[in-house]
Amino acid sequence: MGERSWLNGAMHAGFFLLLAASAARVVARHELADRLTVAALAVAALLALLYGAGVVWWQRLGPALPVWLGLVIGVAVALVLLAPSFAWCAVPLYFLCLRLLPTTGVVTAAVLLTAAVVAGQLRIAKVFDPSLVLAPIGIAAIITAVFWALQYEIRQRQRLIDDLLAARDSLAASQLRAGALEERGRLAREIHDTLAQGLSSISMLLQAADRSWGTDRSRTLAAQAAAVADENLAEARRFVHDLTPARLEGRSLAEALRELCADTERRSGLRTVFREEGEPAGTGEAAAAVLLRVAQGALANTVEHAAASEAVVTLSHLGEAVALDVRDDGRGFDPGAAAPSGRGFGLPGMRERLARVGGTLAVESRPGEGTALAASVPLGEEP
Repeated sequence: MGERSWLNGAMHAGFFLLLAASAARVVARHELADRLTVAALAVAALLALLYGAGVVWWQRLGPALPVWLGLVIGVAVALVLLAPSFAWCAVPLYFLCLRLLPTTGVVTAAVLLTAAVVAGQLRIAKVFDPSLVLAPIGIAAIITAVFWALQYEIRQRQRLIDDLLAARDSLAASQLRAGALEERGRLAREIHDTLAQGLSSISMLLQAADRSWGTDRSRTLAAQAAAVADENLAEARRFVHDLTPARLEGRSLAEALRELCADTERRSGLRTVFREEGEPAGTGEAAAAVLLRVAQGALANTVEHAAASEAVVTLSHLGEAVALDVRDDGRGFDPGAAAPSGRGFGLPGMRERLARVGGTLAVESRPGEGTALAASVPLGEEP
C-alpha cells in the first residue's frame, strides 16, 4: 500500500492504548456485575480482535482493507453507543478512514463516528450542553483539515520529486547523446587528420607504382604503400581507444613533427621542411598530441588540395606557450567560404581540439597566395 511502517505502528499503538484506557475507565466507574458493563467489555474485546487481525494481515488484505475498516467502524459505533467512554477510540479511526477511503467514504465514516460519539455523550448527560455536540464535530473537522493539508503537501512534494526524476533522466539522456556526438566528432577528426592523409599517401604510392610496374621502383613504392597501410591500421586502433599518437611514443613533439615531415616528403614528393625555434620546454601529452594532429591535418590538406611545391612546419617555444606554424606555397583558399561550402578542410575540428587544451588557431590564406596556419597552446593549461 506504500504506507510508512512507523506511521502505521504509531496509529495502531494509539488505538489499542485508547481502547485499553477506555476499558479501564468503564471498569473503574461501573460494577463488573452490571450487564451493560459486561456487554461493553465483550464488544471492546471483539473490536480489539478484529482490529488486531487487520494489523497482522495488513499486507495480505491489500485492496480489502476498506472492507475491514468498515467492519471495525461498525463495531466501534456500537461500542460507543453502548459505552460512551470508548468515544476516544474514534480519533485513530478518523486517521484510518482518511488514509484508506476515498473522499465519499471518509465523509460517510466521519459523520457516522461523530454522530455515535455525540449520541453516546448525550445519552449519559444529565443536562444538555452544546459542547457535547460541537466538540466532537470540531475535533473531527480539525483532524480532517490537518490530514488533508498534509496529504496535499505530500502530493505536491511527490509531484516535485517526479519532475526532478524526469529532469534527471532527460539530462542523462541528453548527456548520453552529447557524449555520443562528441565521440563521433573525435573519430571524424582523427580520421581526417590521420587516416585521410595515410589513404591519400597510399593512393599516390600505388599510382606511382602502377606507372612503373615491373621495375624495382614499383616494388619499392608498393612496399611503402603497405608500410603506410600498416601504420594507419595501428593508428586507427589507437584513436578508437583514445590513446596517444604512435609518433609521440618515446619521442618529443619536435621529433614527432620532424618524422612526420620526412614521411610526408617521402610519400607525396612535397618538399616538407621542419624548423624548431626557441628553447624547448616541457609540453604536456595532451597539448603535444593536439599539435601533432593539427600538423597532420594541415599537411594532409596541403598534399590533397594545395598543389604546393613546398611546406614549412615550424615549432616555436615561446616561454609561456608553444606555437605551431604550417605554411605552404600552394593555390590557397578563402577561409571564410571553406566551412559554408562544406569543405571545412578539418578547421572546425582543429579549433575544437585546441580549445580543449586552451589553445587557439588562426588561418591566413588567399586564392593563389598559399596558406599559413598558426596554432598556439599555453603551457600549464592542460586539463
